[in-house]
Amino acid sequence: MTPADIPTSPNWSFRADEAARSVTRLFGQRLFFLPGTHIAAIVRPSGRLKNLARPWHYWWQAHYVDCLVDTGRRELGTDGRPGGRFDGGDRPSAGRLASRLVTGIRLRNFLTVVNNYYDDMAWLALSTLRLENLARDSRRKAGRRRNARVLKSLTLQFDSASTDDLGGGTFWSKKRDFKNTPATAPVALYYARTGQAARAQALLDWLDARLFDPEQGLYRDGLRMAPGGEVVLESAIYTYNQGPVLGALLELGGEANLARAATLVASVARSLTLPAPLTGRSSTVLRCEGTGDGGLFTGILARYLALAAADGRLPAATRATAAALVNDTAEAFWEGRRVLPAGDPLARKGGRVLFSIRPELPARDTCPAGAAVELSTQLQAWMVLEAAASIAAKELSHAIVS
Repeated sequence: MTPADIPTSPNWSFRADEAARSVTRLFGQRLFFLPGTHIAAIVRPSGRLKNLARPWHYWWQAHYVDCLVDTGRRELGTDGRPGGRFDGGDRPSAGRLASRLVTGIRLRNFLTVVNNYYDDMAWLALSTLRLENLARDSRRKAGRRRNARVLKSLTLQFDSASTDDLGGGTFWSKKRDFKNTPATAPVALYYARTGQAARAQALLDWLDARLFDPEQGLYRDGLRMAPGGEVVLESAIYTYNQGPVLGALLELGGEANLARAATLVASVARSLTLPAPLTGRSSTVLRCEGTGDGGLFTGILARYLALAAADGRLPAATRATAAALVNDTAEAFWEGRRVLPAGDPLARKGGRVLFSIRPELPARDTCPAGAAVELSTQLQAWMVLEAAASIAAKELSHAIVS
């Protein structure tokens, strides 16, 4: 095969690096000025101490770890040897920042990784597991004992929260009155990735039996145990809930799970999208769900759609649908970005670009000059760009091999 035969696409790796540089410089800081730590501010512009006084968003930080691991994977390359660092040779690698961040999360969370919400802990477990795999593949020893302790501690939490109450599933919080997709799905994915296939399958089967909406082909939010023993269905459909279900189905594999995964991708394309203009053409992008916690939702879905796009066990049409959803959403975020001028207060903090909170609208409308910018929304765009970069890398690898 000659270079001319290799398919061309936007340089998604460059674009993902640009997002990584902007987010880490704009939001990243040491925790309490402690060396060897990293933590993200929740909003900018805002001072260091004011950010530490804000509400603690544990699960935003967990997804920050995941984004850094994505970037670290690209730094590592395909041959297992370190390549160029995303932010230059004089700055820490993405993997090192991620390791410092896990330390920062533990310290900020009062010297423990345990909190009151099992979904929060599941996200940190998934990202720490990926960080551990990155450390192993890059032959780094730093942080691995800590990673093992974190994963052991969190696994015990999931074991205690995944009970027979309501027929199965995982509790959302330590109040133990609500079992939902936000907790059950990432715990199922964690079990699947740590060799506990039977437990993972049981959780997926419970989701399918109790929270799957056959008309929409999507998973509803959860079952709440009301006073008096009544069980109340929370029927809301959220984008991010579909992501870890899809990831767990793919991780476990098998004919039934893969068929459910294909159905889920088709349902996402049908029900969780909207039209958006792109340069020279119209497109369909994933819908986003606002700011705050909702600012992360669609990025999470895109992460797992990228896995579906690269999974050769799925039908070609399913893979193409998943890839198009990720790539068009990433393209819309990129086209709609706002480049920060040198005099902007956020640029003085190190920010380079800002991304919109909604791919169908430009950042100049959703993040105008002078407005506060939340970490969650910028992590979301970074996740989507990393998802597109992962698809492009798989396609390039396949083209070279074939």
